[in-house]
Amino acid sequence: MKLLVVEDHQDLRALLQAHLERMGFAVDTAATGRDALDAMAVSDFDALILDLGLPDMDGMQVLACSEKRRRRIPCIILSARDALESRLAGLNRGADDYVLKPFDMAELEARVRVVLRRARGCEEPRLSLGNVVFETIARHATVNGKQIELQRREAMLLEEMLSVWPRIVVKERMEEHLYASRESVTLNAVEALISRLRRKLRDGGADVLIDTVRGVGYRMVLAEVAGEKHQS
Repeated sequence: MKLLVVEDHQDLRALLQAHLERMGFAVDTAATGRDALDAMAVSDFDALILDLGLPDMDGMQVLACSEKRRRRIPCIILSARDALESRLAGLNRGADDYVLKPFDMAELEARVRVVLRRARGCEEPRLSLGNVVFETIARHATVNGKQIELQRREAMLLEEMLSVWPRIVVKERMEEHLYASRESVTLNAVEALISRLRRKLRDGGADVLIDTVRGVGYRMVLAEVAGEKHQS
């Protein structure tokens, strides 16, 4: 999952980025409204964390622009404006949540995950297929109830693939959603990541496979279904 954090306070922006990346998100940041609009024009984000007091424009203008996009971006306003009128204005104009500063980082993270689950149409904080379960809050995966060790990016990939199942995950989307814009992605980075996750699922006894759809991307399938297709 990839987030855009729009916050003009440098230290807070860095703190948000560091915490959210530790919690398994790819994070881009913007210090101004214009930077945020430019980022949304070239990248696809799963959610927007938006400060209202930006130096070049009101955050409500950024929210309005995000609402007009072909694909709406779920938004959490993060602001010191505590007046009821400001909170109502933000929610009525399309924000999914409104968090007041100062705030607790763990609570903000929890609110981000709720908004993302709601956007996916899934209220449960877990994703599952076959005997594989991924806990989106604890950030761990189990096969038949036994935990398998995943690196941060591997956990992000598993979450991405389970969240869109049974649809295909286009390779370009993986690159977009698993890596922040500032990170350089080599040509074989996704293939290497897929290979490592495949191996760990197989070694853990998973009854799901990562199927390659040539020229398009990847999808998760139940092993028995993959076997039936191979036989036919």
